[in-house]
Parts: sequence; C-alpha cells; structure tokens
Amino acid sequence: MIKRVFDILAAFGLLFVLWPVMLLTAIAIRLFDGIRRPARYRQTRVGLNGTVFEVIKFRTMPKNAEDAGAVWADYKDKRATRLGRILRSTRIDELPQLFNVLRGEMSMVGPRPERPVFVEQLDPHLPYYSQRHRIKPGITGWAQLCYPYGASVEDAKEKLQYDLYYVKNHSIFLDMIILLKTVEVVLVGEGAR
Repeated sequence: MIKRVFDILAAFGLLFVLWPVMLLTAIAIRLFDGIRRPARYRQTRVGLNGTVFEVIKFRTMPKNAEDAGAVWADYKDKRATRLGRILRSTRIDELPQLFNVLRGEMSMVGPRPERPVFVEQLDPHLPYYSQRHRIKPGITGWAQLCYPYGASVEDAKEKLQYDLYYVKNHSIFLDMIILLKTVEVVLVGEGAR
C-alpha cells in the first residue's frame, strides 16, 4: 500500500512538473512526422502476474516500423526517426507511462514490462524468468540502470539477474536509490540509449 501511494504521488508530481515538456513533445512529433500522425502509441506488454496491458509511449518510429513483426529494440535502432532518437536518448518517450502508473498497471520502479512475443521466446530458455512478473513492472528499474539495452536472449539473461535481485529485495529505500540514480542518468545523459 505504501508503494502504491508513493507511485501515485510521484506520478502526479512528475506530471505537474513535466506537462509542458510532454505538450511540446507531442507538438514536435506532429510537426516533424505529420499533423495527422499520432504523437503517442500503445503497445501490448506483460505486467503483474502475467496480465497483459497497453503501455503508453511517445512515438519514436514511423507508423509501419514493425509491419514485418516484432523486433528487439537496439542501441542504435535504425527504425527510430531523427526526433525519436532524441526522445529515446533523453528518455522523454517514456513520460506517458506515468498514466500507466496512475491506472495501477505499472509502478515507478520495477522490472521493465516486456512484449508478450518476447516473453514467450524467453520464458522457456531462462529459468525463473516468470518470477519477474511477481511485482508490477516499472518505468525505471535496477536492470535498466545496471545493464544497457538488451537485444538478445543473452542480454535478457543478464538483465534477468538484476530483475530477480530487485524482486527479492524491493523496498521503498531501494526504490528511492533507483529513482535518484535514474534522475542522475537522465540529467547527465550517462548510459542513455
């Protein structure tokens, strides 16, 4: 209950401070990519106890970027638009997920929610992979801070170790450390990918 109250207060606080950035981002996406194109998009992800929900993000790729099927996001994803690369490197594309936090689908801190197609690929190959779904996924997390973009089963295996550490040891204190480190990464640009 304390974590949920913390999530709500943090999400409202960030929305209050960052709404001008979000508004300007939505306008910029429409100006650069076409006024009729949506500024944000929804993507199916796996959350708490394996439930499926739609994560909200600012659009960083052309509308037809995955017509051939789901692809792992890469460090230098060629599908990203010029503006999209800036949004990703500054993490601004993640800000709409604050609404997922308010709706109770996500937490401020937790394992990143993965797409169902990748969960199906990873679960049989990585022991204990499903354990990361025992808590709500987060906008930021221990694995995101400790390991760069993952674009393979091997990367997912490495990140899983950090996720499992968080699942076993999560606390408000650890969440505060992760959030402070996330602010540092965003402000300094260190590790931004």
